[in-house]
Amino acid sequence: MDTRGSEDKAGTTPLVSVIIPTYNRADLVRRAVDSVLAQTFSDFELIVVDDGSTDRTQEVLAAVDDRLVLITQPRAGVGAARNRGLRAARSPLIAFLDSDDYWRPEKLAVQVGFFEENPEIMICQTEEVWYRRGFRVNPRTKHRKPSGDVFLPSLKLCLISPSAVMMRRALFDQVGRFDESLPACEDYDLWLRVAAEYPVYLVDRPLVVKTGGHPDQLSRTVTGLDKYRVQALLKILESGRLRPDQAQAVRAELACKARIYGRGCLKRGRIEEGQKYLRLAAVHDSGEES
Repeated sequence: MDTRGSEDKAGTTPLVSVIIPTYNRADLVRRAVDSVLAQTFSDFELIVVDDGSTDRTQEVLAAVDDRLVLITQPRAGVGAARNRGLRAARSPLIAFLDSDDYWRPEKLAVQVGFFEENPEIMICQTEEVWYRRGFRVNPRTKHRKPSGDVFLPSLKLCLISPSAVMMRRALFDQVGRFDESLPACEDYDLWLRVAAEYPVYLVDRPLVVKTGGHPDQLSRTVTGLDKYRVQALLKILESGRLRPDQAQAVRAELACKARIYGRGCLKRGRIEEGQKYLRLAAVHDSGEES
């Protein structure tokens, strides 16, 4: 179901579409929504995709004013929810916000200004402030965001944050959308496809507050995340889009992650699966094609 506010006027296209996917976050989603509505930049539409919530999410969102576009769908995962928001979005610029995070009031204005000053760029992200279980934490050195060609450093771990990015809608026509078959690491998969072909610039201001430590976070509820990272690396390797140096780096990281996952499977008694991933690691260690 797609419920649009009464202020939606035919023939007007906002500059930015903000997409918030949510699932059973009734206690947090209103904070995210309010942080969007409090932006100093006002030429946006706000789309919230409720991915089959069974808590009070619908009741909480019903209390928001008519600037909110609410879409509901059966439970399908965060990748599918973001894609559903993309299909509804009308704007040339897209910004995502996870429902447990929130923005500083200048976030949209700063990034729109960056795009206006740099019309050739396709994607940028901002810095973040991190909180875990209510306490502020400093990201480790390995989490420091680079700017420009981020493909190689992004192989080891995801250095692009959905809540911090703004991107041109046309970018999705070039690299595709979120892979809905992945229950986790769907953002890692997309950002690899983006970073393989386009620079990702950093706006060095902490305009996103990223909160963590929730019991329902995918990183806490989905086991064996390296399995899905391996799938993403295999996809990008087989895509034919990579330069030789990129492909070599992907094979090396794929071998590393497959070996870690395979050994973990063996420790847990999943012998056949573990051997499969160790064989995959050996193939890419040797530089051969699988």
